[in-house]
Amino acid sequence: MPQLRIALAQVNPTVGDLAGNADQTVEWTRKAVEAGAHVVVFPEMSLTGYPVEDLSLRKTFAEASRAKVDELAKRLDDAGCGDVLAYVGYLDLDEAGPRDAAAALYRGEVVARQFKHHLPNYGVFDEHRYFKPGTTLDVVRLHGIDIGMVICEDIWQDGGPIAALGKAGVDLVVAPNASPYERSKDDIRLPLIARRAAEAGAPLVYTNQVGGQDDLVFDGDSIVVAADGRLLARAPQFTEHLLVLDMDIEAGGHAADGELAGLHVRRRVLSTEPLPAYEPLAEPPISEPLSEEAEVWSALVVGLRDYVQKNGFRSVIFGFSGGIDSAVVAALAADALGGDAVHGVSMPSKYSSEHSRADAAELARRIGAHFRVEPVEDMVKVYVDQLKLTGLAEENIQARTRGMLLMALSNLDGHLVLATGNKTELAVGYSTIYGDAVGGFAPIKDVFKTHVWQLARWRNAEAEKRGETPPIPENSISKPPSAELRPDQLDSDSLPDYALLDDILDDYVEGDRGFADLLAAGFDPEVIDRVVRMVDKAEYKRRQYPPGTKITFKAFGRDRRLPITNAWREVH
Repeated sequence: MPQLRIALAQVNPTVGDLAGNADQTVEWTRKAVEAGAHVVVFPEMSLTGYPVEDLSLRKTFAEASRAKVDELAKRLDDAGCGDVLAYVGYLDLDEAGPRDAAAALYRGEVVARQFKHHLPNYGVFDEHRYFKPGTTLDVVRLHGIDIGMVICEDIWQDGGPIAALGKAGVDLVVAPNASPYERSKDDIRLPLIARRAAEAGAPLVYTNQVGGQDDLVFDGDSIVVAADGRLLARAPQFTEHLLVLDMDIEAGGHAADGELAGLHVRRRVLSTEPLPAYEPLAEPPISEPLSEEAEVWSALVVGLRDYVQKNGFRSVIFGFSGGIDSAVVAALAADALGGDAVHGVSMPSKYSSEHSRADAAELARRIGAHFRVEPVEDMVKVYVDQLKLTGLAEENIQARTRGMLLMALSNLDGHLVLATGNKTELAVGYSTIYGDAVGGFAPIKDVFKTHVWQLARWRNAEAEKRGETPPIPENSISKPPSAELRPDQLDSDSLPDYALLDDILDDYVEGDRGFADLLAAGFDPEVIDRVVRMVDKAEYKRRQYPPGTKITFKAFGRDRRLPITNAWREVH
């Protein structure tokens, strides 16, 4: 039975950095060569980064991308990597328009180009806006093995390329992917890949992107499954990795070129003789998926790290209030960037409690962050006295003064300001626009409040397992949450209990359920009415909030986009 050594290059490209991504491709192809691989598969649009969004509509960018992939074929050959068949994702452009494409590079030339057929237009995807669908399938024969290709969504939709390859006959399918992370996605991904391999009647090699891009994060989790659905290999999540395995592949005679289900199959022969028998590598380890909390924490860390570093920042700054949200953001930032890159600012007002100040200082000590105290009482007093502010106006000016203070320090020292609000607050508008909503990135924007507490407890428990000091002070976890903008203020003065509130929000925001559905679920009609009104009225705040890493099925901004001016009310 013919042998073939496959490498899955699970890499972290940067959108728009054609030169840097090309260098990365050469570097990882060299690693594949050193590992003795005959084929290396990179993620979808690995040369341009993904998603490119409206960059795809810039003719100059698309032309540069196509030129770069031609140049890359020659460069790989010059680097001694020409005998490896390298599948590289890129942006193409032809008379029809931009294309989400992948090229097969071999011995200094592009031996095949294929365009994505199924273009997703749901959730975070708007690919009908950007690309034209492909209608061809390129099968190349290497060492007597026929290798077909599909691109990302082509395996997520029934019919189309996988079905056509199954009818045409191939010995192996490679699938470059850029599949964004959301909680528990692997529960869907692996069974799907197993089904598609069975449909194709061939093993399937699924290489996924890793790393953060704006508010998306990619978890890698690249996998190889046999034609019978068995998992053969799996790469770790949230880290760059070269997964290498040897495969015994049953090669057979297949049909020639032709039309199948509206797709034209094109075949090209590179080499017909099977490889001489060689000693295979030990079976690759099958990386175990992370636990749910470890997975989410890793996604938030990677999303924050890549947003900061890919945008040229070296450090972050935000308010250390002593509360749970800022404490979790601080722990995430320390894990992502190191404590020395984290600058915490305590900004007490006359309503700030002594324990909050102490908790903030203790947090900084535990994670090794820079810490400074900048009282805002005198600054606030100027606004209050001059404008005669009272009530909500007086409360909000405290938050806005803190926001201005953080932005001033950002301008002074070049730090990126982080907003520390969570998804629950964002949903119901429990934040001050231009105040605690200020910042360039919001790490826990897509994390419900009850989940913030769960993550804090998990992170501390993990530290204890490793014999380390837990990063988050216990008092920040256990004390009742408060904005401390007036005497004895608690969040519960303005909001339902967080456990109840998050249950309703999960149904209304994540599940798009209406009033009748919420009522049938057992929620009190007055509470439903109150929560729904708060959510609907806060859209203008959410639209102005910084980007933040998506971890749920329906994140604000990317997935849930409602009009700000909107007279529809889902009320009883």
